[in-house]
Amino acid sequence: MSEGLTAEDAKLVTLARGARARITAVQGAAIRDEMGRTYSAANVDNGTVVISALDLAVAQAISSGARSAEAAVVIGGDSVEIQGFRSLAGAGVAVYVCTAAGDLTDTVLT
Repeated sequence: MSEGLTAEDAKLVTLARGARARITAVQGAAIRDEMGRTYSAANVDNGTVVISALDLAVAQAISSGARSAEAAVVIGGDSVEIQGFRSLAGAGVAVYVCTAAGDLTDTVLT
């Protein structure tokens, strides 16, 4: 699990898996901001409101005063939209895409 990631990024995998598991969501995400603070969330889809896990984690980070981000992890789901994360992180920041088990499958740069 999390092979090829730094210890700090592996922590994001654990947080994203936990957020996903808490509500048996399709997708979980976690972000580390410029101060090292972390934010995690699961996707919301109740038929009316649909928000990705990464977008919810971005909203948590921004509402907590984050000005940028160092990395993100997304667990599960069919696709990863990074536009909202890019607005916080800027260009060239890694989004690690992992399986539900936490295995790294892709790295997308903002």
